Parts: sequence; C-alpha cells; structure tokens
Amino acid sequence: MKALPGGPAMDGLLNTLAPLRRLMPGGDIGLALCVLFQLSILILPIPTFVLDMALALSFISAILILLISLSLERPLDFSSLPTLLLLTTILRLSLNVATARLILSHGADGPYAAGQVVAAFGTFLMGGDVVVGVIIFSMLLMVNFVVITKGSSRIAEVAARFYLDAMPGKQMAIDADLSSGTIDEPTARKRRGELSEEAGFYGAMDGASKFVRGDAISALVITLINIFGGLAMGLLRAHMSVESAFQTFTTLTIGDGLVSQIPALLVSTAAGIVVSKGAIEGKMHGKLASQLGSNANPLMMASGAAGLLALLPGLPTVPFLLVSGLAGAAAWQRFNARHAALAEAVPVVQPPDNSATGVSMLDVVRVELGYGLLELAGGMSQQLPDQIKRLRRALATDLGFVLPSVRIQDNVELEPYNYVFALKEISAGAGELRPLMMLAISPGDQAPALQGESTVEPTFGLPACWIAPGLAEEARSANWTVVDPATVLTTHLAEVVKENIAEFLSYTETQKILAGLPQEQQKLVADLVPATITVGGLQRVLQMLLAERISIRDMPTILEAVQEACAGNMKSVSPIVAHVRTRLSRQISDSLIGPNGYVPVVVLSPDWEDTLAAALVGSPDDRQLALGQEKLRELLDRIKTVVDSAVQAGEKPVLLTSMQVRYHVHSIVDRIRMNVPVIAQAEIHRRARVKVVGTI
Repeated sequence: MKALPGGPAMDGLLNTLAPLRRLMPGGDIGLALCVLFQLSILILPIPTFVLDMALALSFISAILILLISLSLERPLDFSSLPTLLLLTTILRLSLNVATARLILSHGADGPYAAGQVVAAFGTFLMGGDVVVGVIIFSMLLMVNFVVITKGSSRIAEVAARFYLDAMPGKQMAIDADLSSGTIDEPTARKRRGELSEEAGFYGAMDGASKFVRGDAISALVITLINIFGGLAMGLLRAHMSVESAFQTFTTLTIGDGLVSQIPALLVSTAAGIVVSKGAIEGKMHGKLASQLGSNANPLMMASGAAGLLALLPGLPTVPFLLVSGLAGAAAWQRFNARHAALAEAVPVVQPPDNSATGVSMLDVVRVELGYGLLELAGGMSQQLPDQIKRLRRALATDLGFVLPSVRIQDNVELEPYNYVFALKEISAGAGELRPLMMLAISPGDQAPALQGESTVEPTFGLPACWIAPGLAEEARSANWTVVDPATVLTTHLAEVVKENIAEFLSYTETQKILAGLPQEQQKLVADLVPATITVGGLQRVLQMLLAERISIRDMPTILEAVQEACAGNMKSVSPIVAHVRTRLSRQISDSLIGPNGYVPVVVLSPDWEDTLAAALVGSPDDRQLALGQEKLRELLDRIKTVVDSAVQAGEKPVLLTSMQVRYHVHSIVDRIRMNVPVIAQAEIHRRARVKVVGTI
C-alpha cells in the first residue's frame, strides 16, 4: 500500500483502471449509458428513491437550460440545444411512464406511492385541494402547449426558412470578399463553416420544437390514463370507495402532471428565447435593459400614466403610485446617466479666457446631436467615437493628412433624432437617424418592398428604409445594403470632410508635415523652403491636391516635383500643381482603375478642346476661362448625358482632357457637384490600361 503514491505500483493500478475510466460519464460511452438509462425507465420498474433523484435532475436541467439561454451572446453559442431538447423530452416521458406505473400499481398504498417529489406536488403545492390542482395543471398545460410551444415552433419554422433562403447570397458574399482580397482563404473557410453550422442549427431547432409540443400532448394523454386507470384499479382491485379512489389517484396524477409540466414549461421558454433572439447580438438582459430604458421619454410617460390610474376611483392607489414612482425614478436616472456618459466619453476642453480680446477658439469639426442620439456617443457601446477614430485613421491612410479632432456635443435646439455637422462653426451637413433601427439602402428600382419607414439616405440621396433589426437578414438577402445608425452618420461625415478637406490643411499643419519627414528628406526641405517656395505656397499646392482627393502621402515626390516646376520658372500655383500631378501619374492612375482592371475614360472631343482653349484669357500663369453661357450650358448638358450613360453601363468614368484645359474643366464639373474626376492625358501612367467609354 505504501507504493501507491508513486512508482511502478501506481502505474500498474492506473493501467488496470483504464478501461473503467473510459466508461465514466465524461466520454461518449457515458452519454450512451445515460440515454440507455432513460430508455430503460420505459421498460423496467425503478425504486421511488431513484425516481425522486431523476425528477430532481429533470428540474435542475430545465432550470440550467433556461439560465444558459438567457445569458447567450448569440443563438449559435448554444448549438447543442436541439439535442438537449430531445434528451430532456425523453427523460420527462420516461419519468411519466415510471410514475404512471407506480401510481397504477401502488396508488392505493398512500400519497407516497410514486415518491416524495410527486407527493409534495400533489399535497403541499396543491393545498390538498384536487380541484385547485386540476385547474393549475390545466392552466400550465394551456400556457405551455397553446402559447409558448406553438409560438416557438412558428418562430423556429420561419427562421429556418428565411435563413436557408438567404444562404446562397451569404455564400456568394463570402466568395466575393475572397476574390476581392478582403479576406484570406482561412477566414473564408471559417465563415463558410459558421454559415453551415448556423443553417444546421436553425434547421434542427425547427424540428426540435416539435419534441416539446409532442411532450405537452403526451402529458395530457398520460394524465387522463392515470386518472381513469387509477379509478379502475382502485375500485376493482383495491376495493376502495369512489370518493377515496378519486381523491387518491387524482392527487397522485395531478402531482405527477405538475412535476412534468413545470420543467417542460421551463425548457419551452428556453427554446422560445433562443429562437426569438434572432439577429440580436449580446446578452439578452443587456439588450432588453438598453432598449427598454434607452430613452427617458417613454419612462416618463409610463410614470404619468400610472400616476393617472392611481387617481381613478375604484383602483388601488398605493400600487399604481409605487409603479409611477419607480418609472419616474428610472426616467430621471436615465436622463442623468446619458449626459454623464456623454460628458465622460467626450470631455469638454475649456478654451482659454480671451474675453479681453473678444476672440474664441473655433471647433474645426463638430458633430451636434439631438438628445435622442446621445446613446450613440456615450453609454456602453461608444459606437460613434470609435467609428470617428477609424475614420480619422482611414483618411490618414488614404490622403496622407490627419483630420483634426472631432468634437461631439449635444444640442438641445435640435429635434431628438437629428444631427448637424459644423466645419469651423459653419453648418456643412445634417440628417436624421432612428437609433433603435437599421437603415436599408435600396439596390435599385426593382428592389422588393420592405416593412419600415421610407426615407432618403443622407450621404448620397439614395432611396432607403428604416427597418427593425430583426428584418436585417431578410433585407440583405434581397440585396439591400443594411447599416446601423452610427455608420450612417460616420459615412455622411466622411463625405462632408472629404469635400472640404483642403480647408483643414492650415499653415501650421503644413509645417508639421514638413517637420515630420524623415531625416534624409530634410535637406530637400531646407533647399526648397523658403528659398524656392514659401510654406504658404507649398500649403496652397497641397490644398489643391487634396481638393481633388489626391493623396499627399508621397511627400518626397511632391517636393521634388515642386522644385522641378520652380526651376522651370513656374511661379503661380496652378502650373506647379499641374507638374506635380504629372509626377504622381502612377498614383493617380492606380486610384482610378476600376474592378475590370482599366481606367474608364470619357474623352473631350477636339472641337470642345479647341473651343475651351480659345476661351482662355489672361497671362500664361493666370489663365481664366471666358466661355459664353449658352456654350457652358451645352457643355454641362453633354457631360452629364455621357457620364450618366457610362454609369448606367456599370462604369465609374473619368473625364480625360488636355493639360491646358484640365483645371478649368474640373472647376466647371466641381461647381455643379458632379463627382467625376478630371485628369489630363499626361497624368495617365504609361503602364495603365485605358478604355474609352464615351466621347463629349
């Protein structure tokens, strides 16, 4: 025995016990033994002590399943639920058969004939009144069968149908992301696996919900069999009186029915919670609390309604006043929490006291929100601040310029769900959101209708619809683009910022860009500034590039091009910018290549080139376009017609002109807000593929 703690003796003992360890309930054999035990109850009689243990296990497993369902992040996290529904249904049916066997065979022995659990439900919980027990059992059966089980089955059936219908579109989206390089092959395999698992889960839930419904029907049948069979056994075999037999067997039968129906009700509720969760991400209690208590106004109105009911004659005053007080306190707490969260998320920096000079600091970019949208900026989600951070990083990557800090603040003068953008204290955009809904953007005129509030997408003016989050998958399967409110606002802000980004490049920011260049570039900066061009002149060059959304990340090439232009006696900004654009031809051409691998261009005909060139007046360094109104209107109409035709053909065209008139054509197109790039022939890189998709 002393050798057991270690050494060869211990190893021999472990090897001897290895076959037994494989039979433990932790493995596959253990699960098989548990299922066989459940099925054996249908055939073999079991002692009342084992029956009480099995009934307790049924109760605890039902409570555990319900608690797990309430704490899920997403339905797929409980993918074993369909199997559990089958196993728990088999367990309850087996226990029903076992208790029915004991009731029919030993019911005349007393209330403990079917075990202590059944006796407790048949006496204590029923209050010793058979009629009360029958009514309670009937109510539980109706609630479980008619309400919860039927509703869960319908939700599971519809969810499975819509999810399976949407599978081809989701698979195509994964293939498209893989082809475009957005995701790699391992990520695509993982997403396909998750898609297949979700489809299997929803399909299994559709079938598993029928187990629960069948369980409720069998409970009713077994109850009737126990009552009438027990009466027959008591009268014919035990020679009991009718009253005694009815009291004894009905008490045992209703106790057995309550023991089986309460766990069934818990499991049915858990299944209903999982299938009704749908596309809601996150734990259920957090979503319910955030959505029910996200707005103080409904709570305030509920408080007022409860207070009004308390004043009506005949209604109890204290309960309604108590509910009114609780709702009012919750509304007040929510109102204060919103403002506190917003103040914490977006700290307000007090400007210096310039009262003596009357000068105040301007917010370069400011987002003003109505009080109904404050949850986007504060609270637990922090959606808006996080997305604005990503926007600033994206602009820095795409254009080489870091957007100044964005201030987010509330504005009590706005409507609850409205927002306004202010650039240097001047309004530059506005819109309206629905914080608890999703925006579905129409894919075209042939798009199927959605149930929701029709609206217009604020960024590009596209037809759209505010829909409930539960309809998001249906909208995506119909090729609608679905985005959340914070993304709608951030996308609108991104377009407004890009249209005005040149204004944000100040003299100070230009100095920071120059100072941030690597050490090997500082010699070029020293030779160029201020001997060849001033910081203000370089600022103007960079602003003109940014105004046409050309990245200034390649500062060495830009500085070299500026030096070459100045060495060629170019003094004004326009010809310097034209030379810089020529040096950036590879970058410009690459940014304009479409999905088919070429640059789709709309060419300006020689007649229009000659007409525009003849209309240029002024010195060579400061040319102006003096084109008559009729000719200008004709040119604009022609450009719009040709560009619209190319867009309808699936192209994103670029207007191609000569270097001489490029800047002036861009000014015309930009003034009418046509989002069409205008490039010169020299700005197309020699390796770039070009396809003419129209001629003006």
